[in-house]
Amino acid sequence: MDPEAFYRLINTRRDVRGQFTGEPLDPEKLGRILAAAHAAPSVGMSQPWGFVIVDSPATKREFHGHVMAERAAYDATLSEDRRQTFSKIKIEGILEATYGIVVSYDPDRGAPSVLGRHSIPDAGLYSVCLAIENLWLAATLEEIGVGWVSFYREEYLAKLVGMPERLRPIAWLCVGPVSHFEAVPDLEKLEWRSRSPLSEHVYHDRYGDGDGVSGLAAIAPPPARATGAS
Repeated sequence: MDPEAFYRLINTRRDVRGQFTGEPLDPEKLGRILAAAHAAPSVGMSQPWGFVIVDSPATKREFHGHVMAERAAYDATLSEDRRQTFSKIKIEGILEATYGIVVSYDPDRGAPSVLGRHSIPDAGLYSVCLAIENLWLAATLEEIGVGWVSFYREEYLAKLVGMPERLRPIAWLCVGPVSHFEAVPDLEKLEWRSRSPLSEHVYHDRYGDGDGVSGLAAIAPPPARATGAS
């Protein structure tokens, strides 16, 4: 594997919002993307994830309405300056994306004796997040967009897609062909937040001690490049 291509893939990945075309998604590509998610590491080999593929326009509309209500509730908590910035940010592509993929966490997978989870109950949840990252990187490689929608109430989404009570919905992912990937993430471009340097996040021996590990500040990833998408 070409290391430069791998790191470029990581840095090209974007949380897609407004670039979905709504075109059909090749079933073979979807299968490869889901297979990549299913290949993720999991605590005790429990594989606690599940994927609900949503293409029903009615379900998408219902979920979209719920998300817009949650957006309005969040907007009401912001200062005026922050609200003006937030008004420019599109938070989802639910109606435009070809599919919604609802990713679930099942704590009963591999239970009752999940190896490695006895002292960290959330280890299974972390495993599902690794599956989502695998899915996202595979989709980027296939030039398929992914957008993680987080403005929802878990109970609402679980009921919407018929999940049993023991399951927890971790994400609604908007997935589908896109017109392009942005060179700069939307939240940076719209000045909501900017990416901080790695050196501010690395410490030596104890949290908060020292200036991080020598030499890290000089390390820069290969530049991300905007690409077209099929």
